[in-house]
Amino acid sequence: MKRTIALGILLLATLLTISGCNTVRGMGQDIEQGGEAIQRSAD
Repeated sequence: MKRTIALGILLLATLLTISGCNTVRGMGQDIEQGGEAIQRSAD
């Protein structure tokens, strides 16, 4: 029983970590695109 609970917690933590990385990556790409748009309008 304890082993099943530990495995479930590990799986949940892994999924949260993976989804968090994707969120941060997407946010970085959005910021980069915004900076490029500002740069183009400045030119």
